[in-house]
Amino acid sequence: MVPHLTTALTGPLLELERRFLEAETTIERWLRGQWLEHTPPFYASVDLRNAGFKLAPVDTNLFPGGFNNLNPAFLPLSVHAAQTAIEKICPEAKNLLLVPENHTRNQFYLTNVARLAAILRHTGLDVRVGSLLPEITTPTTLDLPDGQTLTLEPLKRLGPSGRRLGLAGFDPCAVLLNNDLSAGVPEMLKDLHEQFVIPPLSAGWHVRRKSRHFAAYRDVALAFAREIGIDPWLIDPEFEVCGQINFHERTGEECLTAQVDTLLYRIRAKYRENGIDREPFVIVKADAGTYGMGIMTVKDASEVKDLNRRQRNKMAVGKEGLQVTEVMIQEGVPTVERVAAGTAEPVVYMIDRYVVGGFYRVNTQRGVDENLNAPGMRFEPLAFDTGCTLPDQAQAPDAPPNRFYAYGVVARLALLAAAVELERSEANPTIYP
Repeated sequence: MVPHLTTALTGPLLELERRFLEAETTIERWLRGQWLEHTPPFYASVDLRNAGFKLAPVDTNLFPGGFNNLNPAFLPLSVHAAQTAIEKICPEAKNLLLVPENHTRNQFYLTNVARLAAILRHTGLDVRVGSLLPEITTPTTLDLPDGQTLTLEPLKRLGPSGRRLGLAGFDPCAVLLNNDLSAGVPEMLKDLHEQFVIPPLSAGWHVRRKSRHFAAYRDVALAFAREIGIDPWLIDPEFEVCGQINFHERTGEECLTAQVDTLLYRIRAKYRENGIDREPFVIVKADAGTYGMGIMTVKDASEVKDLNRRQRNKMAVGKEGLQVTEVMIQEGVPTVERVAAGTAEPVVYMIDRYVVGGFYRVNTQRGVDENLNAPGMRFEPLAFDTGCTLPDQAQAPDAPPNRFYAYGVVARLALLAAAVELERSEANPTIYP
């Protein structure tokens, strides 16, 4: 059963979904051609916003941590996609080492690690979990809420040169990171020249920037829009960047105010062009990092001129307690999705180039123009039957299979942008340190 949604699919978005249906053959052929030129990340998740007049990604995570929230019925999709990904990287692999975040108290995250390990084991791999925590000095088994257990083991450098990473008696072909490296690359993960590390270290938040991802997405969206004949704005959130800001010392506020004002001006112009009668807003967020930290909704540039102490403290610090000095100002995309009594947004999961599932992030305490990755959120599995890749031409453009197909198309565009982003990062280490 599809979760109950209260939506208002009219105007441009309904036309967009109709165009996706009409151009399905063209879309799939175009995407197939792109994957001949670009290598997809091992896995990713994409947060989408459905505004009723626009459908766009607002965040792309290259270390997804919610596999436990996917509908178990679609486990075969994940296993098939993981088999494809592993065959590309290490076709004769027998052992794989999974390195998670240091969240031993977060039972939901640990359940995600267990689900991810199970998916990989179904591909024929011996999967073990190595912890970066210094207190893990012997194999430690943790009980999970669903009755499963997860064993964490201490990481070790292997071989005479110490250039491989593994566990006692376990030498893996590849190391899969489910740790976003927000605090930088730990010594244990450096100089691994004899193994595949996936995703590459350059995908971590110590290097990665959201603005670079959305710059790559802008190029992808433009090329895609030309291919099927749509306005790229319908799938692309505009953005600006402020590279030097200190919320505690109140420096860089002029840049922030100017960029907010500029972006709001452009959004108003597009709203007039498309006959959209609503107040535009922008989201100011840390340019690096995750977990919904360092985010605020702004409807007028004056709101960022005189932030109070509480607001500045909230914006100044991200994950791992790191100071926020770079922010992205992103076009706000309101959501018309609701699940039961909560404001909702879809999150789509992919392994290799395949959509493998997703869920709705639901928050009854947040509005349609606010960040939902905040206290009060919960998850509702997307109970789609087609994996977001099989629309039904016999049904209306906003029927569930076709809505999910639209989600899958835009999510895959964000995945393609992530591939381009990583290629640029690897090719230009001086520009992308």
